[in-house]
Amino acid sequence: MIRFKTVGYKIFTVINYVILTLIGFLCLAPMLHTVFASFSEPGPLSAHIGFIFRPLGFTLNGYVLVFQNPNIYTGYVNTIIYVIFATLLGTVLTITSGYVLSRKQLLLKNQMMFFLAFTMMFNGGMIPFYMVVRNLGMLDTRWALIIPGCVNVFNIIIMRTSMAEIPDSLEEAARIDGAGNMTIMMKIVVPLSKATIAVVVLFYAVGQWNSWFNASIFLQDRSLYPLQLILRDILIQNDSSQMNRSDLENNMAIYKDLIKYCTTVIATLPILCIYPFVQKYFVKGVMIGSVKG
Repeated sequence: MIRFKTVGYKIFTVINYVILTLIGFLCLAPMLHTVFASFSEPGPLSAHIGFIFRPLGFTLNGYVLVFQNPNIYTGYVNTIIYVIFATLLGTVLTITSGYVLSRKQLLLKNQMMFFLAFTMMFNGGMIPFYMVVRNLGMLDTRWALIIPGCVNVFNIIIMRTSMAEIPDSLEEAARIDGAGNMTIMMKIVVPLSKATIAVVVLFYAVGQWNSWFNASIFLQDRSLYPLQLILRDILIQNDSSQMNRSDLENNMAIYKDLIKYCTTVIATLPILCIYPFVQKYFVKGVMIGSVKG
């Protein structure tokens, strides 16, 4: 414990606070700008240039216009389905893969890890990927967004590293009591890896929630579109033909920017609401196994 803080220590502390405050502002500023803009009046918003420090007026017309699009609700339901099933499947496969690869007695473990790491750097490309999905009969189905890419090698490495840190004495004691691999994994390894599992679940959920590219090439049926693809149509293609214009029909042009900000908030708000509940596990889960001693 430092009782007498030197001048150099005080200067170092001040510089740290300044830098961290600046970094925090740079991370928070785009979010605040988007939220304030989504509640602003469309006229002042269209004419404004630069960062928005407070709402320019107040209106909910942007959110009303977005939610008048019936595809928004369909996209929300589809995305929730994709997130739940893809996250569940990916987490189960990641846990089992991490457990197997963390066993010291596993034959050819290094070769398996090399093969998995190789897939992180090289892939077959988009056309072979599309042909595989088509030949498996998953084209234009929900499975096209759930099964392909349901396992992430980076998450497997994190899980393997975490499980490898569990003392061997626990496994040996369980085997003396007659426990098999499944019992050891479910009753010892998994409970001790809850922090890492929470991180993996967050990675899979966020990745699936933000995913839109696979849906754009594998899906033709609009009733299967995830939320991100519908919002992409609104943001990039300005698909105003799907919007219920009502009495705002003649002024839709000035609502274009407002709708973009509102769709951005709608797309990111659910993830921002979930993150605080798993944040306490995040750093712990990622850093497990990174520091020795």
